Amino acid sequence: MNKEQLDQMAHGAGFIAALDQSGGSTPGALASYGIPREAYHSDDEMLSLMHAMRARIVTSPCFTGERVIGAILFEDTIDRRFEGVDAADYLWNNKHVVPFVKVDKGLAPEADGARCMNPMPDLDALLAKAVAKGVFGTKMRSFIRLANPVGVQAVVDQQFEIADRILAKGLVPILEPEIDIASPDKQAAEDMLRDALKARLDALAEDKLVMVKLTLPERDNHYASLISHPRVVRVVALSGGYTRDEASERLARNHGMIASFSRALTQGLHVDMSDEAFTSELNSAIEQVYLASID
Repeated sequence: MNKEQLDQMAHGAGFIAALDQSGGSTPGALASYGIPREAYHSDDEMLSLMHAMRARIVTSPCFTGERVIGAILFEDTIDRRFEGVDAADYLWNNKHVVPFVKVDKGLAPEADGARCMNPMPDLDALLAKAVAKGVFGTKMRSFIRLANPVGVQAVVDQQFEIADRILAKGLVPILEPEIDIASPDKQAAEDMLRDALKARLDALAEDKLVMVKLTLPERDNHYASLISHPRVVRVVALSGGYTRDEASERLARNHGMIASFSRALTQGLHVDMSDEAFTSELNSAIEQVYLASID
């Protein structure tokens, strides 16, 4: 584990850019960027277009560790390059941004109001590659729709089971048990999730550190006990479908929580923008999210 990167993640002022769109989310991300589905005819073409979008963001002069302290990449991205440099190396050595990689393979069908992660048969190989490429940590997403204690516990248990394997490789896992912002009992689900996470964190060995990525809560500072937990490097917030304005407003009310936005961060960017206009729009987005992320 890189101690300088750990210190930046634990104490740095700023937020994590979620640039890990994959699978079913990629066409939507490209469409929002101005690239319709008919513009590509294979997964390879789609991934190349998505990488070009990510590269334009990451190589922008306003994208640096001064405000963006970390970035989550898709597996395909860590096999590619930014300006001729391996993606993870470029982030840290050129931008001073800590690199993470998404490791989950999407969501299983819903059971008990929640969706656990699909099996990850190639996880060990991906983790070995991440270590070799200088990646600091990982991210994996589950989804909770209802305040069902069985479903919530199943999600949390799976997250920690996979986290144990990630920790064993010397990487820092970001656990992401997302709660649906449209859940009819969102606040009750948040209560269940906080308590289930706290119980598993309390049981972690002293030398094990994780991060947690959560939906912005209905009650401000609802996750304070997780933010202050000695096993937690940082608690970060996903935008979850909120606009950047709403996500930023909610985040600013939750002290100690920082952003890890995807859609809310790239909102307003378009493939046809001039470099000047693109940089201006991205800089405004970064500044808004940065200000919401610092106490």
